[in-house]
Amino acid sequence: MKARLEQQLRLAPQIIQSIEILQLPSIDLAELVENELLENELLERQDQAEASEAEADTTTEADSEVDDFLDAFERYANDDWSDNYGLKRSGGDEADKKLEALQNTASPPASMSDLLVGQLHLLDVEPRVSELCEYFINNLDEHGFLPQDPLDLVSGLEEAYTDDEVEQAVHVLQSLEPAGIGARNVVECLVLQLHPESRDYYLMRELIEHHFEDLMKNKLPRVAKATGQTLDKVKEMRAEIGRLDPAPGARFHDERAAPVSPDVVVEWVDGRYEVQIQDHFLPRLTISPRYRELLAAERDNPKVREYVKKKLESARWLIESIEQRRSTLNKVCCAIVDRQQEFFDHGIHSLKPLKMQDVADVVGIHVSTVSRAISDKWMQSPQGIHPLKFFFTGATDVAGGGVESRVSVKSRIKELIDREDATAPLSDEDIVKKLSEELGLSIARRTVTKYRKALGIPSSRQRKQF
Repeated sequence: MKARLEQQLRLAPQIIQSIEILQLPSIDLAELVENELLENELLERQDQAEASEAEADTTTEADSEVDDFLDAFERYANDDWSDNYGLKRSGGDEADKKLEALQNTASPPASMSDLLVGQLHLLDVEPRVSELCEYFINNLDEHGFLPQDPLDLVSGLEEAYTDDEVEQAVHVLQSLEPAGIGARNVVECLVLQLHPESRDYYLMRELIEHHFEDLMKNKLPRVAKATGQTLDKVKEMRAEIGRLDPAPGARFHDERAAPVSPDVVVEWVDGRYEVQIQDHFLPRLTISPRYRELLAAERDNPKVREYVKKKLESARWLIESIEQRRSTLNKVCCAIVDRQQEFFDHGIHSLKPLKMQDVADVVGIHVSTVSRAISDKWMQSPQGIHPLKFFFTGATDVAGGGVESRVSVKSRIKELIDREDATAPLSDEDIVKKLSEELGLSIARRTVTKYRKALGIPSSRQRKQF
């Protein structure tokens, strides 16, 4: 056995916490602070600490709290403090408050499985078929589709089911609401949503089952010729098909946009843009004077001294980390505003290329610190609310050796397409010419194609309206 010398980089828990605090948005940081106030007895809001200090020598309440602390310390003296420095709490008013909070919290919306199983239990279905149908429900993907062939899904079950039972279970599943649930693919999903009694049922079914790809690629003349229908009729049917839901299960996933709370506000004040870090709602933290006195009074008790020392280090590190986060975020945002001032004046077309390394060099910090500082944070400015990462955009080379931000070029491409004649949409080559003629931008056609696809804009053939 050979000895081997290795070097390993291990970050102290405090360093890790400092990094995490830097990355946190303001709302999450506020939640962390509230949790720390509950877990660490040495931490106090500054207003509470001032009141405590004024009363410390004149009330018996303070003495009582110190006694409570010592009693609690003795009870938990044998606990492992290495992972959790907080004292355990249970019962009493605190428990009542937590219970009350839980009771006043809104129930989550019903899941797709809950709704489908509820409908299933109202039907008169044979028990084995019902059990199999519920199994299929619990295996639907996020779109509401069966992820694989039903026979393959049941092949791994201990209990054997006949092909007829499997088919019945699929039929029951596909009869549930919303229509289209339990399909094996998009085509089957759309067909399940058609009403057999409708006047154009058979035509729409034919279009979906046999001409779906051509419809998606906007090859309407080809579809009209293949079906013997007029172009207007095909356009009408495509519009009807477009109203169907290709992913009926997606509606059960909570996709509501979370409210955005800006971490930074940029305002025009006295002829210049000012950066304001939005952390005014965070409580101002300080160290409880009572436990400073306790540490002094119990200097000869090693257990108390070690316990309070750990709590004190944790509290001081949290306070310093929050202040460091504020300072770093402020410096990074000031550098962004300085570089992107034309954007704040004129809008997205004036957004300049900017790299994180550029800001890191200006502020004098590592580029990874810039990345953490802007993570999941938003800036409110005269141009709206944007994530901080929005201001970091790569460059596109243009004629004359100049550069333009990619976001700006994409915005210009979208504007040209928004203004085009839908019956004669612009090709990528046409867009290249217009960018050059109207805006003085000279970029390659492949770059236009790349940006158009990134914007989710179809090709000119697919955009054409007949």
